[in-house]
Amino acid sequence: MAFAQRHVAVQEGPLYRTEGSHVTLWCKVSGYQGPAEQTFQWSIYLPSASEREVQIVSTADPSFPYAIYTQRVRAQEIYVERVQGDAVLLHITELQDRDAGEYECHTPNTDERYFGSYSAKTNLTVIPDSLRVTAVPQTLHRVERDSLELKCEVSKSTAQHSHVSISWYRQRGGEAPVEIISLSRDFVLRAGGTYAQRHATGDVRLDKVGETTSKLTIYNLHPSDQGEFYCEAAEWIQDPDKSWYAMTRKRSQGTIVNVQATDKEFSVRLETEKRMYIVGEPVEFRCILEAQNIPDRYFSISWAFNSSLIASLGPNAVPVLNNEFAQREALGQLKVAKESDNVFVLKIYRLRLEDSGKYNCRVTEREKTVTGDFIDKESKRPKNIPITVLPLKTSISLEIVNNASSVLEGESLRFGCNVRSNVGPQSRLSIAWQLVDKQNRRSEIVRLDRDGTLQPGPLYAERSSYGGIQMEQVRPGSFTLEIFNSVRADEGHYECRVAEWMRTLDGEWQIAGERHAGTPVTITALEAGFAVTAISRTPGVTYNESFDLQCIIKPHYPSWVPVSVTWRFQPAGSSEFHDLVTFTRDGGVQWGDRYLGFRTRTAIEKAESSNNVRLSISRASDTEAGKYQCVAELWRKNYNSSWTRLADRTSNLLEIRVLRPVTKLQVSKSKRSITLVENRPIPLNCSVKSQTSPDSHFAVLWYVHKPSDADGKLILKTTHSSAFEYGTYAEEEGLRGRLQFERSASGGLFSLTVQRAEVRDSGSYYCHVEEWLLSPNHAWYKLAEEVSGRTEVTVKQPDNRLHVNQTHRNITVLENQWVTLECQVSSRTSPSSQLQVEWYVWRPGHPEKEAVARLSRQSTLRYGDLATLGNLRSRLHLESPSPGLYLLSIQNATVRDSGTYDCRVEEWLLDPSDRWYKRAEDLSGLTTLTVKQPEPTLQVDTATANLTVQEKESFQLDCSILSRSSPKSHFAVTWYNLRAKEAGGHAEEEEKEEEEEKEVVLSVGLDTIFNSGTGRWQDRLCFQRLSAVLFRLTVLQASGADTGNYSCRVEEWLADPSGMWYRLAEEESGTVAVHVQDAGSTLQSVICSNDALFYFVFFYPFPIFGILIITILLVRFKSRNSSKNSEGKNGVPLLWIKEPHLNYSPTCLEPPVLSIHPGTID
Repeated sequence: MAFAQRHVAVQEGPLYRTEGSHVTLWCKVSGYQGPAEQTFQWSIYLPSASEREVQIVSTADPSFPYAIYTQRVRAQEIYVERVQGDAVLLHITELQDRDAGEYECHTPNTDERYFGSYSAKTNLTVIPDSLRVTAVPQTLHRVERDSLELKCEVSKSTAQHSHVSISWYRQRGGEAPVEIISLSRDFVLRAGGTYAQRHATGDVRLDKVGETTSKLTIYNLHPSDQGEFYCEAAEWIQDPDKSWYAMTRKRSQGTIVNVQATDKEFSVRLETEKRMYIVGEPVEFRCILEAQNIPDRYFSISWAFNSSLIASLGPNAVPVLNNEFAQREALGQLKVAKESDNVFVLKIYRLRLEDSGKYNCRVTEREKTVTGDFIDKESKRPKNIPITVLPLKTSISLEIVNNASSVLEGESLRFGCNVRSNVGPQSRLSIAWQLVDKQNRRSEIVRLDRDGTLQPGPLYAERSSYGGIQMEQVRPGSFTLEIFNSVRADEGHYECRVAEWMRTLDGEWQIAGERHAGTPVTITALEAGFAVTAISRTPGVTYNESFDLQCIIKPHYPSWVPVSVTWRFQPAGSSEFHDLVTFTRDGGVQWGDRYLGFRTRTAIEKAESSNNVRLSISRASDTEAGKYQCVAELWRKNYNSSWTRLADRTSNLLEIRVLRPVTKLQVSKSKRSITLVENRPIPLNCSVKSQTSPDSHFAVLWYVHKPSDADGKLILKTTHSSAFEYGTYAEEEGLRGRLQFERSASGGLFSLTVQRAEVRDSGSYYCHVEEWLLSPNHAWYKLAEEVSGRTEVTVKQPDNRLHVNQTHRNITVLENQWVTLECQVSSRTSPSSQLQVEWYVWRPGHPEKEAVARLSRQSTLRYGDLATLGNLRSRLHLESPSPGLYLLSIQNATVRDSGTYDCRVEEWLLDPSDRWYKRAEDLSGLTTLTVKQPEPTLQVDTATANLTVQEKESFQLDCSILSRSSPKSHFAVTWYNLRAKEAGGHAEEEEKEEEEEKEVVLSVGLDTIFNSGTGRWQDRLCFQRLSAVLFRLTVLQASGADTGNYSCRVEEWLADPSGMWYRLAEEESGTVAVHVQDAGSTLQSVICSNDALFYFVFFYPFPIFGILIITILLVRFKSRNSSKNSEGKNGVPLLWIKEPHLNYSPTCLEPPVLSIHPGTID
């Protein structure tokens, strides 16, 4: 896969922009992948910290800007405009001096990988705005045609090379400013569209006066020039990409100019004496102009007749006449003149009949420029004046006749025009034949002038030159017109116009009168009703039969009407028509060059009485099957002997089906099922019960359909020519070497055998039979096809007889013993099969079972992860003492070997392709293995003892082990000193019992590593191991601080089969109370120093003594109850005894005091 390289481009720098201006920087990316809309991020590197990026704005993240730009971005003073998905513009609406620096445009990656550039930089320099545009503000009043001069001063002091452009504008009210003239940065002078013509005539100028001043001059002010005038200047700088940029644009203060207009109105009036005239009379039209200061103004006049220009007079009063009026003016029959400054005259000395119509004049005021040219201004014209010219009276009358009022296109037209008159020798006649068509357009066909000259009309001149139109005078007063080979355009109303001419006294001929008569003629188009129909009585034929096609043309045309007929053919299955044969308009036959084979089996005939054409085709085959169509073309021979195709018609489609013989093919549809075991042959039969012809050949295609497939797959194909082709299924499944095809001698039974069947050969088999025959063109064609019934084939593997003993067992052993796990295969599918045995274990605390070992079918032993990671691999032993019996032995079992074991047995068989496949698998029963550690029997001497020693003497602490769990046990011994914790207050002494804390004196590990307690025991301890079960600790230099209770704790450790030590049990001995006496020790201190002795001497006697006294008092009280009142004086009881209160010091420095509170005992 090819990746495009990302490229980010930014506007080339360095760029110079003026402070306070609106700045844009463009950035675009190309060669990217991902979304069409890319993200852009703009940053700046300030000159004061060129390595530090300061983020400005992003198209995607509103929180992208740094604090110094956040306010300007929110206020839209800085924003990004997206031109398109991969191009943006950075806008800074008001550039500041601190905006100078190196700008970076960055596009985050959207590609599959990094490839190309993702950012680009450009430098922006901010320079001061030094452009100054000044003009004197004022208000000026001018009169139309006055001149106007305005000045504007433009200066700059930019250090960089720059150009200045200057433009002048006029603005009126709220309208948009109108550009008058400008000087571009390239020093090219251009005028605005409104002032372009006046600038071309020199009325608008822009001149430079001095170093910084430009002057605008406008000559011949117009009222439309009124408004506010100001100049605008722009300072341009050329960027590194050679483009020019307008850094600053400023305008000056305006000058108000008022232009007062002069009176320019004028009016026009047209006059004549009357409106009705007779041929030969004169007429005069007067065009009168009414205006002020006419001598100082310029006007042009134009005369028109029926909206057609007659003549025009410019300001120089020289007339210019148009066409025929120029000829009449040259003959003195017409005059156009300027009678005075405001009167213009058109005079016709002899009116004609055709002078009837509408007359008018138009007056246009013109303005003369400084160059002497004239500019058209306002134009006016009065209302039209119509006049009517009446003819002289005449005595002629006429009659028109024609040969037919309706003819067929191509037939001739004949007209006769008979004139009756009493004309004298001084009179002559002119005859004109005219046609008025359906659109009421009049055209002259031919004219016979009064002097006998025959002149065809302009539209009929060419046709007449070929003899298509003839006009002649048969006898005096009788004229004929004949039009040969008529066309549709000849239809209309024909008129014969006769004019009587008389010579006047001055020798001129003048029409004395005119008469006309007409007759309508209708011409029927040849193509009217023109239609073509194709028919056949045998639309469907069988091979080798014949069929006829007829092309019938309507209407029935005369023999002189030429028609060409073409038969066209579209073969079946094609989309294009091709010419088959053509009867030309002159009776010839032309064959098409596409289907030459038709000529030998095709006959074509044209009827004598009509233009119908019949096409006959014999020995039909597939080649002649298709759609037929006839095309008729109607022709007309023109007057110049050229041919014109008037119309063409295409007949309906005529489909001829050439049918094959009706098939009689029948294939056996019977269904059957076959179930067999691997390696057996699969017999498949395909039987043809009946066939169409004894000459039929068959192609047989064998298919198999699997349940997982939508369609059947081709196995083998035998063509009608007995060629073999293997299908894709046979190639993919490797069936070529296992297929056997046979055909019976009778030819109707086909057999296919699949040797050495496999399970994957199961499926639904069927055959597809094609019947082939030889066509009339000696080509084989498939006549029919049928599918046989299906044969359901099931190929089975041998039945599964694999069985593994499912008995569950429990085994409990001690560590270091051997254990054997059994996997018994009681039966199998085949004696030649191969077995694979794999052992698994579920261990306590593990969610899934783990593989222990696997014996493959090739007798290769592989260990599982459990055996590989631990030391189990070296302790496993797998054997098979007899077929089907597999024993897994674990040597030196450990507690970690405990778990639930089972075995999985896979049975593998050899398929017909000599490939091993797993036929079955079975699981054994579960064997629960429990590996126990020895029962702990550790016992330590728990007898207590008291020991009193003098200061500076030594005392011994024995730790005796009475029994142990194993002779191989090792011991770890720790001696402790139990001391009472110091109380926090006197109240706690009374309410809480004394607590003790343990202090380690000496710890001896099973590896005989010593670890002594606090520093006070340093160099005063002596450890002795008197026997395997007796340990002694001697404390030297005893002191009073050593007084306390001592005990030892024993841990029993054993090594597992892997050599790892584990703690089996632990026991703690009885306490030894040690009291260390100083030299002045008393009995009190001895008693107080020993807790047991203290309680025995002071605490236990007092409760016993109290109970005894209470018993005695109760006995005495009961004996005296009957004879003596139980109350004493003032109701006080005779006996009041409180419980003895025992006070003692926690430090045992003083003996406890037993006190009985006041009371009376009698």
